[in-house]
Amino acid sequence: MPVHGLTPILLCLLPVWIIPSPAWGHPQLSECRLIQRTALCNDAKLSSVPPGLPRNIEELQLNYNHLQTLQDVSLLRYPSLTSLSVACNSLEKLESNTFQDLSLLESLNLANNNLYIGYPETSQALKKLPGLKVLDLSENKLEDEMAATLLQNLTSLEYLNLSGNLLQRLDETSFSDLNKLKELNLQRNIIFEIDGAFGSNSKLQRLNLAFNDLPCLIDFHMTHLVVLNASHNFIEWFISRQDLNDTFQLETLDLSDNKLLFFPFLPSHSNLRNLYLSHNRLRFYEQLADNATLPNSTTTVEFYNLRKNVSNVTAELWDDSLHGDISSLEILDLRGNQVEYFPYGFIQKMPFLSRLQMCTNCLESLNLTSEQFPGSLYELDISNNRLKQVVADEGTLTVLGNLTYFNLSLNDLDRLPSRLFSSLPSLRAVANAPGTVR
Repeated sequence: MPVHGLTPILLCLLPVWIIPSPAWGHPQLSECRLIQRTALCNDAKLSSVPPGLPRNIEELQLNYNHLQTLQDVSLLRYPSLTSLSVACNSLEKLESNTFQDLSLLESLNLANNNLYIGYPETSQALKKLPGLKVLDLSENKLEDEMAATLLQNLTSLEYLNLSGNLLQRLDETSFSDLNKLKELNLQRNIIFEIDGAFGSNSKLQRLNLAFNDLPCLIDFHMTHLVVLNASHNFIEWFISRQDLNDTFQLETLDLSDNKLLFFPFLPSHSNLRNLYLSHNRLRFYEQLADNATLPNSTTTVEFYNLRKNVSNVTAELWDDSLHGDISSLEILDLRGNQVEYFPYGFIQKMPFLSRLQMCTNCLESLNLTSEQFPGSLYELDISNNRLKQVVADEGTLTVLGNLTYFNLSLNDLDRLPSRLFSSLPSLRAVANAPGTVR
């Protein structure tokens, strides 16, 4: 999920002026570069906003300086500002009237400061920005209540970055005023619980929850979300609402580097194209469903809402329908799991699959014919498994005419189908470690 950065400046194409101006309370002169209506005052040892810039500047960058407070009068001279960046300073607070005459300000970057100290007064300052669309509060040591206070009444906000803070628990009050929010970055906090946090954010399309402490994501019902990154957590279960008739707009789901035990229980109707599940503990258990050697084993699992102490989900673990709608999948990344086989018909459910990454699993055989891999497949990586044979008939190889990359290395292959590689006209790269085919 992309993080909004600083506005790119074409220094080689535009005229640059050096504007010396007195730095309030600082013995040296500040140096700012003016490029059209953008003032670049980064890394200039400033302890306050320079007062000598043109009044009509629209963007002001004050990153990597020594500002501790934005005072009520700091920005009075620049009423045309639409973008302000004060990242990587020592900001502790913004006085309540800092933005009283900045009705045009749309983008505000306050990343990597100390706003946890003066967050109540800073909150009053932010409320005076009726058109604010982009806000970066990352790396400010903000806890749950502090963040909620800062976000009150920011109804125009579309992009919010809260990464690298100290958030632990999100609930229905966390983002309740942000009804226009489209993108939310919450990575690198210590979030362990989400309870109805996004009910007011019906326009949210991109959500980044990576590098947190989430143990599970159940009752997933955000039908409007397009990208969800929940990688690098401790998630054992991903369960979406199975009773919704709405089509989920989700296109990319990243659950890599978690502790998934089962293939995620995806929505019944979705547009999912990219599914990243690498480095989990995932495997399929369908073959155990009728295992007579385990008479006391169960084929269902129940999930409980501990707060209400009632059962709310019962799942039949061997039911193929729990894979959900994977008919639009183009990329499936299962690297570094414990997959021993594909359930019957699993591959056939993905007619548009183009990349299947299966390295470092436990596959012992691969039957390209019975699995019916689609003609859209151009990358197949089954390296570092336990493969002893690959089976494919001539008709199968004809279907796989678009296959460009085929990795069979680090297996224990006894045989390969005759004319396997010569029957794949688009093949450009084949990886097969020496001596793996006897």
